[in-house]
Amino acid sequence: MTQDTVPGTMAELRAPRGRRATARFMLAHPAHWIAQGFGSGLSPIMPGTAGTLFGWLCYAVLTARWPQVFTTTNWLAIVVAGFVIGIWACHRTGRALGSPDHGSMVWDEMIAIWLVLLMVSPANLKEQFAAFVVFRFFDMVKPPPIGWFDRRFKGGFGVMWDDILAAFYTLLVFAFWRVYG
Repeated sequence: MTQDTVPGTMAELRAPRGRRATARFMLAHPAHWIAQGFGSGLSPIMPGTAGTLFGWLCYAVLTARWPQVFTTTNWLAIVVAGFVIGIWACHRTGRALGSPDHGSMVWDEMIAIWLVLLMVSPANLKEQFAAFVVFRFFDMVKPPPIGWFDRRFKGGFGVMWDDILAAFYTLLVFAFWRVYG
C-alpha cells in the first residue's frame, strides 16, 4: 500500500479493487499458471466450471494413458501436494490480482475434483458426470459450513479449503447413494 492509498482516504476508494486476469498475467509467474489452472481459469464463462472440467479431463486422460503411474496412491500424493502448492499459488496470485479469491483461480476446483474422482473410482462416465455436477453444486451454493469458511478464511488456505469441504459433501452424497441407492 502506498501513501496515497491509506485506508479510509478518497485515494483508497478510487484505488482499483482487482486486476483483470489475462494470459500475459498468467504466464508472468509459475504461481499464476498453477492457480489459474494452466489457463482454464481464464475462461470468460464460468471459470470455476471450466477449471473443474479441465481437472476432470486431466484425471481421465492421465489415469487412462498411464495407469501404472497414476495409481490411487500416487493420485492421493498428488492431491495432498497439490493442496499445499495451491495454498502458496493461490495466495500469491490472489495478492497480485488484488482479490484474495479471484474467479480465475481454479486450482482449488482441480484439486477437489481429483479428490472426488479418486474416492468414487472405479466409476463409469455417468457416475463421474454425477460427481462433477454434485461437486459444482456444493462449490457454488456453499451450504454451511462451507460458506462460513469461505467468508472467514482468506488467502491461499481459504481458497483451497472451501473446495475440499465441497468435495467432502460430494463424497457424502455418493456414500449415501451407493448405500441406499
